[in-house]
Amino acid sequence: MINQVNGATKILGIIGYPVRHSLSPVMQNAALRACGLDYVYVPFEVAPEGLGSAVAGLKALGVSGFNVTIPLKTEIMQYLDELDSSAETAGAVNTVKNDAGRLIGYNTDGDGLIRSLANELGFDVRGASVALLGAGGAARGALAALCRSGARRVVIANRTRERAVELASSIAHHFPATELTVVSGFEELEECLAEIDALVNTTSLGMIRDSPLPVRLDLLPRSAIVYDMIYAPPVTPLLREALRLGLKGANGLGMLASQGELAFAIWTGTTPPFGLMKSVLDGISDC
Repeated sequence: MINQVNGATKILGIIGYPVRHSLSPVMQNAALRACGLDYVYVPFEVAPEGLGSAVAGLKALGVSGFNVTIPLKTEIMQYLDELDSSAETAGAVNTVKNDAGRLIGYNTDGDGLIRSLANELGFDVRGASVALLGAGGAARGALAALCRSGARRVVIANRTRERAVELASSIAHHFPATELTVVSGFEELEECLAEIDALVNTTSLGMIRDSPLPVRLDLLPRSAIVYDMIYAPPVTPLLREALRLGLKGANGLGMLASQGELAFAIWTGTTPPFGLMKSVLDGISDC
């Protein structure tokens, strides 16, 4: 186990604005210690206007890799040397690896969602009909992964229809086997809910404990699952209603842990102990 930083310690981190609230340093450092790797993971607060200089600085300093969080996931793409297919398809980057001086961008968010749906809710995306709330950066990675994992149909609902249409158009040609449907707002989505197997919220709706529900969950089949990417509060209004109705639901902690596991493997070539990152996050959320 590595106990202290020394001259040979490799640096990993996360950039975003703000980033002080990030739970990634706690879970990543726990995994690094468990694997006995001489790395340290630290947060770097980077304002959007300073992104280019920050990326150049991280590259010049030889930082081994870093995560990217809001609002930088799309803007960072122009400063990278190469994009993995996961990032290219999603149109967003959340993980960067420094490969001998070349910065390569990946997107592990979407596959983290798929893993979390399976691990937390026992849900298999293959052949499923999914409702996706939102059309922002988080929705991009989620949609690409849902299609890549074999979803039969994805219905995209966003308050601004144009953004949802743009998202669907940017993904559709990559995945012709998945039917993509855009609806105008959340009210129109309710007309489709009877045929939905999983509802995934990628928006910030629900961060306020008493915020109104975006859709009527009672219109979902009793077998449907509800996934809210928000994890603070741990039980959002959407999840509270799902539980009241007897629907299976989960928050975004599992996705955060799963995408972190995938990023960890990209940087270090080592798979972290299964479930360690999630158990660390559960311990924090219980405090």
